[in-house]
Amino acid sequence: MRQVFAVARISSVSFKACSAEVFEDKIRNVASSSMKAKESGNIRANLVSRAAARKDEVKPAPVAKMADPSRSVRIPCTDTLVDLKYLSLLLLVAQNVCLVLSIRYSRIHQMEDGAYVSSTAVVVSEFLKLVASLVLEYFFETGPKESFTAKMKDEFFNIDTVKLSVPGLLYTFQNNMLFVALTNLTAATYQVTAQLKILTTAVFSVIMLGKQISMQQTLSLFMLTIGVGVVQVAVQQASAKPVQQNTEEMNQMVGLAAVLSACLTSGFAGVYFEKILKRGRKVSIYIRNVQLGFFGVVIGLITVAANDLDKVMEGGFFQGYGVPVMIPILTQAVGGLLVAVVMKYADNILKGFATSLSIVLASILSAFLFEVPITNLFMGGAALVIFAVYVYGKFPPKPSADASKGTYSAVPTAVPEGKTTELSKV
Repeated sequence: MRQVFAVARISSVSFKACSAEVFEDKIRNVASSSMKAKESGNIRANLVSRAAARKDEVKPAPVAKMADPSRSVRIPCTDTLVDLKYLSLLLLVAQNVCLVLSIRYSRIHQMEDGAYVSSTAVVVSEFLKLVASLVLEYFFETGPKESFTAKMKDEFFNIDTVKLSVPGLLYTFQNNMLFVALTNLTAATYQVTAQLKILTTAVFSVIMLGKQISMQQTLSLFMLTIGVGVVQVAVQQASAKPVQQNTEEMNQMVGLAAVLSACLTSGFAGVYFEKILKRGRKVSIYIRNVQLGFFGVVIGLITVAANDLDKVMEGGFFQGYGVPVMIPILTQAVGGLLVAVVMKYADNILKGFATSLSIVLASILSAFLFEVPITNLFMGGAALVIFAVYVYGKFPPKPSADASKGTYSAVPTAVPEGKTTELSKV
């Protein structure tokens, strides 16, 4: 019996020992599982944090969304637009230089073939511009399945064509006012005051187009006006014999009023045309030249009938025409095509600077080709013109976020995440 109890006690002790070992093993397993789970959680948390960090590192910058294309500049084409702007201005300078030299050449040689009527030359030039624009529109802008006649009918007979009659009529009024000014002012006074069109153009650009001009650019416009006036006076004094003008018959106030009216109409007409090109109906530049050429021919014929009808009836419309006359006519036609391009890709103010530079260059070339002396007065005026061009390009207006100005820059502004970016207004 004692042996049985002893065996039972031993068995009980053994069972308890085994149970304790099993329990300890279970505790170790649970603890090990807990540690593994904790380590797994830490690893998972580390992986998530690293992934988030990488996401932040490679997260792209907010993409700037383009504003309404009708009111903004297309960023991918910015470099191309800049190239076209300066290319058109350089071509305009070259064209103006060629025009001045060819007109001087034609006047020198007009006695050989007889004098030509300048008003008829304007009509022929506008007609050539009209024909050239039609040809360019047909070959470059008309689709293979598109009717050219139907397209021209649709593009020509619309309200924009009527709008373009306004600058044509204003230019006619301007020419008449300049004639009145020449009759009532001395040549020097006229040459200086006529350059006020540079300032009136800048004023209308600010008012009608919302263009911004810095203080330095404003000063450069005044310098340009004075410089061109001085150059014109110097050229006239050097190239022509002194003319005795009957100042008793001149009315200084009438002359000044006439030249001021001409400058105002010139500035308004140029900016008005620029506004139609940039903010009017989207058509090709050739269509605009067709519209302008049509009104140019009509108004030119009216001018011929009003001023030179007797000469035309006596000697014919093409009297005195020859190679020396056709060169400036063709050059003027090319200039008519270029002006529309300059208005589209540049502006009237830059056009004024280009024209002023061409006057200086043409005068310098005339000194070598036609033996016209260069005076100190001319050198001073030319230096002032060149310095004005430098100042205008060196000090552009500072960018501004003022939305009321109505003009736009081609560089998107950075905004916080979650907000869209439009082209900033300046």
